[in-house]
Amino acid sequence: MDETLAPAKLVIITGMSGAGKTIAVQSLEDLGFFCVDNLPPVLIPKFAELIEQSQGKIGKVALVIDLRGREFFTSLQESLKYIREHFTITYEILFLDSTDNTLVQRYKESRRRHPLAPEGLPLEGITLERKLLEELKGMATQVIDTSALKPAQLKERIVSRFTNLESNRININFVSFGFKYGVPIDADLIFDVRFLPNPHYIENLRPLTGQNPEVYEYVMKWTETQEFLAKLTDMLHFLVPHYKKEGKSQVVVGIGCTGGKHRSVAIAEYLGKLLDNDENGQVRVTHRDSERDRH
Repeated sequence: MDETLAPAKLVIITGMSGAGKTIAVQSLEDLGFFCVDNLPPVLIPKFAELIEQSQGKIGKVALVIDLRGREFFTSLQESLKYIREHFTITYEILFLDSTDNTLVQRYKESRRRHPLAPEGLPLEGITLERKLLEELKGMATQVIDTSALKPAQLKERIVSRFTNLESNRININFVSFGFKYGVPIDADLIFDVRFLPNPHYIENLRPLTGQNPEVYEYVMKWTETQEFLAKLTDMLHFLVPHYKKEGKSQVVVGIGCTGGKHRSVAIAEYLGKLLDNDENGQVRVTHRDSERDRH
């Protein structure tokens, strides 16, 4: 291959059935990717050879791998190792996930049968599939939880991530959430800030969120808050370059409090602003639960 050409990019799309793989591959097609659905992992090295022989004519490729080819999953790791050792192609694994409740609801709405439980309940197939995909999810360079995403929002996430493949920066996503609504399933790191003084018990602050200056200042004024943030930012500045070195394209940092409305929101806002100036990453802040139960 001509050394002046940039290495081809291979994106492997996988994840739970019903989590949005079709939307993901359509989004990549719109970005000019050459897409192949359901390619057996044992054929990936041969496919990679064809890509390199194209002399740059095929520069962006997306492969969809799901449980229709589950008997080949054991060979995926060997195929990817072969690519690393013999080709210049760079690759990443995009894993799409959703909560069990969301997947069950989607199957009910579409009236489709789960591929692993054609004669049984969707939840039976979902449970088995999640177990089979456990190791593959651990190999993923990026996990997206589509539970609360509309199709247009998922497409926006995909387009945002893969529009500029030449970028050497990692995506850092801070997600505030409430523990009473469950932990984000796509989080790489979870930090519990329920030990901080709670604005919920201040009557005039209760209806507001951590994005409001009054709540933000209340959360930030405590000595324990400043000590926690100093230790946490030091840890993140250590971890992010190492995640980047290992090939991760994103890091999702969950910040949780009881309801996801005050403390976690304020802390996520602070971290987003602080790391937004970091040359290692592109920062995004999302507040999953801040608008729940608001009157």
